Amino acid sequence: MHIPDGFIPIAQCLIYYIILIVALYFSVKWAKNNLDEKRIPLLAVLAAGIFAIMSMNMPIPFGTSGHMVGGALVAIVFLAPEAAVLVFTVVLLIQALIFGDGGITALGANVLNMAIVGGFVGLFTFKGLEKSLGKYPAAGIAAWLATVIAALACAIEMGIAGTFPMNVGIPSMVLYHFFIGIIEAVLTVIVIAALDKFRPDLLSWKGDA
Repeated sequence: MHIPDGFIPIAQCLIYYIILIVALYFSVKWAKNNLDEKRIPLLAVLAAGIFAIMSMNMPIPFGTSGHMVGGALVAIVFLAPEAAVLVFTVVLLIQALIFGDGGITALGANVLNMAIVGGFVGLFTFKGLEKSLGKYPAAGIAAWLATVIAALACAIEMGIAGTFPMNVGIPSMVLYHFFIGIIEAVLTVIVIAALDKFRPDLLSWKGDA
């Protein structure tokens, strides 16, 4: 799902960078008001875990990649997509600069897909399903859907850029991430269940299911 440099025209990249700057502004404000010495380490641990799972790439036709994401997990744990924006901006920047995974010019697009789209879809799907299904099934479905929708957004962006035809790129990205999302759903539930059992004080649940 990482978009490399050169896959999106600079003019289009600038639009995504503007979105990223606005998102970072609100995310920093959120962090100042909501993060404390107890929850900052949790954010760092999640960032490290996301760095690891995103490093396990599987190639997808036309030069991009398929992998687990974690945007829904961060947003659900903190009940804030702003947390996902902060985590993914740092993680994707490090991956692009040091490991060549994703691109600097495409940083805005990659954060948009994995953190903003993934975080919002994950969180609000979780909120919508939590009362009826319970928090663990809701978290699993939210993580799966967030992965698939983030992949769809990535395919649409590259289709708009002319990188590949949408009628080929969208099915490829969505199909791969349909199955990757299942693994992500399981891992998301495992992490949330472990936090809920051993460190419930770190979770921002708005009521129990």
